[in-house]
Amino acid sequence: MSQPALKHIIEAALMAAESPMTVNQIVALFDDNEKPEAKLVRDALQELQTDCEQRAVELKEVASGYRFQAKQDYAPWLKKMWEDRPPRYSRALLETLVLIAYRQPITRAEIEEIRGVAVNSQIIKTLAEREWINVVGHRDVPGKPALLGTTKQFLDYFNLKSLSELPTLQEIEDLDVKGRELEKQLELVPDMPAEDESQAGETMSVDDTAENVDADNITEAAAQHAQDIADDVDADAQEMSVEEDVFHDQAQHKVEQHD
Repeated sequence: MSQPALKHIIEAALMAAESPMTVNQIVALFDDNEKPEAKLVRDALQELQTDCEQRAVELKEVASGYRFQAKQDYAPWLKKMWEDRPPRYSRALLETLVLIAYRQPITRAEIEEIRGVAVNSQIIKTLAEREWINVVGHRDVPGKPALLGTTKQFLDYFNLKSLSELPTLQEIEDLDVKGRELEKQLELVPDMPAEDESQAGETMSVDDTAENVDADNITEAAAQHAQDIADDVDADAQEMSVEEDVFHDQAQHKVEQHD
C-alpha cells in the first residue's frame, strides 16, 4: 500500500472514531496481508499533523491516542454553536484536584491536612464520576486509606499526552501576579465553606508528577490557572467534533443511498 493511501485511510478512521486511537488500534484496521508496520503509521500521522498546520483543525496526540479537533483559535466563533455555557468551578474543587495532581498518590486525610479543611465526599465523588481520578492503591497504615491519582481520561480532557506536559509548580507560582490582574476582569466563583461544598455539582483539575513539591506553595494562582485551563478546554471539547460531524453526515448519506 502506498503512503498516500495509508494516510487517507488513517485520516478517515480518525475522523470517524468516537475516541482517540492508538497506533496499534490503527494497525488493527488492516487485514493481515496488508497490515502496515507501526513505523509507517507513525510517519503517516506525522504527515497528517504537518498537513494540518495551515488548517482550522489539528491532529493531536493525547494520552489515549490520536484525534482530530478544532484549533482553539476558533473558540470565540464555535462556542456559539452550543447554548450551554461552560461551568464555573469552585475554589475548593480546584484546590483538591491540584493537590491530587501534584502530590499523587495522596490520601484524603493528607489533602485535608494540607488544605486545613475537611474534604467533602461530593468533591471526590464528582471527580471519580468524571473519570479524572481513581484509586491507585492503599497506603500501608492502619485503616488502609485509599491513594488517589489522576487518569488517562483526565489527560485526554486537557489535550495532554503525559503528566510531564503540565506546568511546573514554579510556572504556576509565576502566574500569581497575572492571576490577580485576571480577577479584576473575570467573574470568579467565590470560595465555598466546607459545609457548602456538598452543593458543588461540577469539578475540575490540574495535574503533574513533579517530585518533592512543597504543597504549601500551591496557592490561589494554581486554582486560577486551573480555572483558565478549564474554560479553554470546555470550549475546545465542544468544538473539536466540527469536522467529525461533517464526516458522519456524509457517511450516513452514503449508507442511506446504498439501502
